[in-house]
Amino acid sequence: MNDIQAIILGIVQGLTEYLPVSSSGHLQIGHHLLGTEEFGSLTFDIVVHVATVCATLVILWKEIFWILKGIFRWNGQLNDEQRYAINILVSMIPIGIVGLFFKDYVDAIFEGSLIVVGVCLLVTACLLALTHFYKPQERENISPLHAFIIGIAQAVAVLPGLSRSGSTIATGLLLGNKKQSLAQFSFLMVIPPILGEALLDFKHIVAPSAEYLAEHGAEAAIPTSALVLGFIAAFISGCFACKWMISIVKQCKLIYFAIYCAIVGMIAIVSQFI
Repeated sequence: MNDIQAIILGIVQGLTEYLPVSSSGHLQIGHHLLGTEEFGSLTFDIVVHVATVCATLVILWKEIFWILKGIFRWNGQLNDEQRYAINILVSMIPIGIVGLFFKDYVDAIFEGSLIVVGVCLLVTACLLALTHFYKPQERENISPLHAFIIGIAQAVAVLPGLSRSGSTIATGLLLGNKKQSLAQFSFLMVIPPILGEALLDFKHIVAPSAEYLAEHGAEAAIPTSALVLGFIAAFISGCFACKWMISIVKQCKLIYFAIYCAIVGMIAIVSQFI
């Protein structure tokens, strides 16, 4: 992987982590088009995913500080910050179960298949299109039950091509949650899972098991400059995409991304047969 490829893939990750078009699917397509699947792709993917987490921390630092400040304040009953933190913890339960017990199986079965990416992008398109046509009455606050259901949507989005942000935001909108706060919740709830996923993947790189080596082979070396440039590109584009996506969700203009996902999904499926 050279520096130009790293910058391109970093931008792809930074934009698509927040836009509802599937970062994993686009990264897989990007690696395929650039021919970088075997050149330290797992190491690179971990680095750019951590970069997007850093972008979230920068853009939403006020909200994060608000939560942390209120968690340790007790007035005899739960305050808004503690309820928000509980909802985030509840939303993490499904992805925690999938990540610990099923992620390796999912990766082994579906990784590298553009057909799976294409089909999942079409599913993402359908979810986003539903939010355009079905508009339930909005609820003021996200309930723990809704947080858990949104968490299930996040867990299912481990499939490549099924957008994490698209699935969680669309699910929240279809449940009737207030769009002004939904994107923020969606981005904050993915911080722990992304970091946890990065740690699990990093374990495979540092001490790969025999089963992992048999399935994936050894990781090829990747230049430090490519990792650094990929991180910077993902961080900068991620900051831009995070702010932009919050604005888009508030205006509820997701139909355009549904059209985009449908087109890219069909192209990915057709390209597998060409």
